[in-house]
Amino acid sequence: METVRPCGCKGIRTCLICENEYSISKPDLAADLKKCPNYVYCPECNKAWPGWDMNLYKQHPRHSGIPIEFPGTYIKLDFLNQDELKSLVNSLDLLPWEISQSGRRKQNFGPKTNFKKKRLRMGNFIGFPESTKFVQDKFNDVKELKNFQTIEQCSLEYDSQRGASIDPHIDDCWIWGERIVTVNILGDSVLTMTPYRGSSNKYNLDCVESLQNQAAPEQNIVVRLPMPEGSLMVLHGAARYSWEHAVLREDINLRRICLAYREFTPPYLPDDKGNCNEESREILERALNFW
Repeated sequence: METVRPCGCKGIRTCLICENEYSISKPDLAADLKKCPNYVYCPECNKAWPGWDMNLYKQHPRHSGIPIEFPGTYIKLDFLNQDELKSLVNSLDLLPWEISQSGRRKQNFGPKTNFKKKRLRMGNFIGFPESTKFVQDKFNDVKELKNFQTIEQCSLEYDSQRGASIDPHIDDCWIWGERIVTVNILGDSVLTMTPYRGSSNKYNLDCVESLQNQAAPEQNIVVRLPMPEGSLMVLHGAARYSWEHAVLREDINLRRICLAYREFTPPYLPDDKGNCNEESREILERALNFW
């Protein structure tokens, strides 16, 4: 179904509402992935250990099995405290939510982008909500986010009653830069990683100069990255470019809210002399504003 449905889904994207209304059958991705060797990443030892349940990371340092390396991942537990989390949820719920696909809602603050035509426009972007400023301020204390300047901040809500999820994908590489940042502010969840072996034309991966150094493993394995409430996650390098990431329906048990942050890819950033194209310069200036 190519038309947008009342629930917000279109094409192959579905939620429980449209699946029931239009008798759409959704493949059981979780069941298929469980047939592969699967691992859970531990933020404490920076290794992935055999298993599926995200809570396995809590066994540190008493892990079992043979671990694997999973480069390009940084997870900081308790990045935000309970008072900060409560304040964020309350302030975001005072702002309008827009319906999105696959049982989600969103609040998007950033420029307009057309990934297929590679077009960037200011749109109505005027900056970010003042109530969320302290989160970006805290990025300054994270060495993995040195010189990170947010140019898009997106609030995402996953509703368990609508079967919310997001299918495996890589964030577009033409405009979004090296680091993909997520702050989980309500509800524990998991990011499920699977190797990508598709065309470099997809996701504009051919825009990335360093891909030859970001090879995914040859075997089909699954790595589960825990996203407990209050945590910060940064994906870069191999985890950013060689693996698709997904949020499975089975991993949304209650209402989940996260904040997703994106930076410009290098061609849209100022060079050593501070020069950049006029359009991205104006967007970078707007991105310093909070209202």
